[in-house]
Amino acid sequence: MTGGLISIFIVAVFIENFVLNQILGICPFIGVSNKLDSAVGMGFAVTFVMVMAGVVTWGIQTFILVPLGLEYLQTISFILVIASLVQFVEMVVRKTAPALYQALGVFLPLITTNCAVLGAALLNIKKGYGLVEAAVNSLGAGIGFFFALILMAGIRERLDTAEVPSAMKGAPITFVTAGLLATAFMGFSGLV
Repeated sequence: MTGGLISIFIVAVFIENFVLNQILGICPFIGVSNKLDSAVGMGFAVTFVMVMAGVVTWGIQTFILVPLGLEYLQTISFILVIASLVQFVEMVVRKTAPALYQALGVFLPLITTNCAVLGAALLNIKKGYGLVEAAVNSLGAGIGFFFALILMAGIRERLDTAEVPSAMKGAPITFVTAGLLATAFMGFSGLV
């Protein structure tokens, strides 16, 4: 059992990384990775929401939707759960870290529409995970998102001081860097 959970976690973090492999959650990945501080805050927020959403949506699917034959309401009910969790995180961040709240700006409420969070919840159901596996997969997906965000923020901060050709400054070098990170993460696919 433990070996299977470790495998689920490692696969979620490195091999099926939502940002760098499945190309989900790109908006906050590109938008918040300008500075390391805001990337860390967003990484923690997304990881928390992803784990909580994975557990709660698993319960809703297992105990409400399937027994009542309402599986067709899966997406809308999962989005409502995610929106509620994001509102909770937003209130906590606003009260406890106002500077971080300002730095994250519009990207914090956009966690609600972050397809990586919804993708993790739906993937847990699709793969037929139990509660513990769903929690571990969601945690791994959140850590993978956090890891990708931190890597990108560190690289972008270094690029700010590097001599980049004027035609490549800003978005072009950001997308080239994201592509190179995604290519590097594809190397982990050979581990499975």
